[in-house]
Amino acid sequence: MTDTSDRAPRQLDQFTRRSLLLGGVQAAALGLVGWRLFDLQVMGAHRYGPLAENNRLNLQVVAPKRGRILDRTGHVLADNEQVFRVTITPAVAKNVGGVLRRVSRILPLTDDEIAKIVARARKQGRSVPTTVASDLSFEQVAHLNLAAPSLPGINTEFVLRRRYLGGAALCHVVGFVGSVERFTIDDDAVARLPEMRIGKSGAELGFDGDLRGTGGTQKVEVDARGRAVRNLDTVDPVAGRDVTLTIDSELQRLVGDRLQGAGSAAAAVLLDIQTGGIVVMASAPGFDPGAIAGGITVADWQKLAQSEDKPLLNRAVAGQYAPGSTFVVVTALAALEAGVLSPSERIVCDGEYEYRGDVYRCSKRGGHGSLSLHEAISSSCEVFFCEVAARLGIARLSVAARALGLGAMWNFGLSEEKSGLVPDPDWKRGNLSSAWLGGETVLTGVGQGYVQATPLQLAVMTARIASGRSVVPVLEKRDGISQFVPLNFGEAHFDAIRQGMAAAVNEQGGSAEEAKLGAGRPVVAGKAGASKIFIGYEPAEAPRYAIATVVERGNASAALLARDILNFAVDRADHAGGKSPQGGVFPTGDNTGKAG
Repeated sequence: MTDTSDRAPRQLDQFTRRSLLLGGVQAAALGLVGWRLFDLQVMGAHRYGPLAENNRLNLQVVAPKRGRILDRTGHVLADNEQVFRVTITPAVAKNVGGVLRRVSRILPLTDDEIAKIVARARKQGRSVPTTVASDLSFEQVAHLNLAAPSLPGINTEFVLRRRYLGGAALCHVVGFVGSVERFTIDDDAVARLPEMRIGKSGAELGFDGDLRGTGGTQKVEVDARGRAVRNLDTVDPVAGRDVTLTIDSELQRLVGDRLQGAGSAAAAVLLDIQTGGIVVMASAPGFDPGAIAGGITVADWQKLAQSEDKPLLNRAVAGQYAPGSTFVVVTALAALEAGVLSPSERIVCDGEYEYRGDVYRCSKRGGHGSLSLHEAISSSCEVFFCEVAARLGIARLSVAARALGLGAMWNFGLSEEKSGLVPDPDWKRGNLSSAWLGGETVLTGVGQGYVQATPLQLAVMTARIASGRSVVPVLEKRDGISQFVPLNFGEAHFDAIRQGMAAAVNEQGGSAEEAKLGAGRPVVAGKAGASKIFIGYEPAEAPRYAIATVVERGNASAALLARDILNFAVDRADHAGGKSPQGGVFPTGDNTGKAG
């Protein structure tokens, strides 16, 4: 039996040792915690302080306001409107899909739409806000804000959306904006913003560098859900520059309506000869740029892009057409300059022209008989110009064509611009690996074969013939009258062609008689290429406008289309008190644009 008097001291001694051991462990643990706190708060302050600050502060990039696009009179063609938008920031939301499913109780989001937003958020990065929906109502925004505690990472805000006021009539020249492609945004924080849009076509693309502006920054204090509490520091963005075009939007709308009735595909360009300003650049069919900029489905975009009518194609600068008989003004000018033809020489047309065994037929069966240059232009005799082209040769013909603006690109603000084609032996050898044939020169002389031109090029060619100067097209408005240098052709040779063009419209039986404006109206000079292409200028005695019209598909006459457009233009100029589209005054006497 154990002695109880010995057990009590032993138990007390064991308890004391255990207490000391436990106390030592606790003291050591507290010491380690204290040392860690000291290390974090004192020794590591320089290291962890900024990290803690960054967890509380958020440096946000602020998108700049995009500049407006205006017409020559100051009418707004494209600007910005405020709309509500909701975004989600993956770094704050954690479970993006789960948060979006809760959002779908307020906004009409389908499972497929949620999946697309989640995928887009992964691509953009966890710290970048991803757009969930735009153009929200006040009621929807209010419900989202009330549900905010259960929607981490969700934020509602005002953003700017591009707005287009010109509709389909101005869609090609103004263009549209779209989101930024992933491959272009790696080093551009502004481009990563979900609201950022850049030009995709038309003036929106051509003047994008001016319209876009420069982004700013905003340091914001945020709460645990990533919501802004207060602004701490701001560097304001710089808004984009407004761009004023040479386009007359009211005249463009009239022309657009007229084009829609001209056929399933047509184009028209009207130039101010004094300045080179593009007053009208219309192409049909068109599209609604607002529907694209506001967000278009893949299916709708593919339908638009793959349409047989090609509504996205700006036919005025990207449609390339055989100029037909409108090209004979080039052939005539080159021949007069080369001395292989005189204005008074007569050539007999019996309805056919034979060249080295090949036969080329005139549009008039039985032929026109004996013709001078004046009569050949007026009646549009192909046989006459086949003979002239054969005498001339392709080298001199191609040089004259380029001098008049064919085969050229002016990089005036529309990236869709095409160069057309002025063929020659070097081109054929390089592209078709074959030698040039004499018969191809004959075809080129009457605007057939390989030669191609855009409506803009045809309008420039016409302006150069009308003025004798190197008119260059511009799309952005400039002050005053441009000083275009004289072309290196004889003035008498220009006059011979101008007189023939005036006769084509105004003399009885002229091949372009449909373009005549009527009694008391300015005299038009012009040239038709069958019924589908027309070039002209007015007034014939003091040129103000040059025009080119093309009816690609449809039964309308290009000359009639030009007549209506010129009538619109004359009425607009009269209403403006004789002011030119660029703000200058039209000449009232001799053609001041002629070479001296």
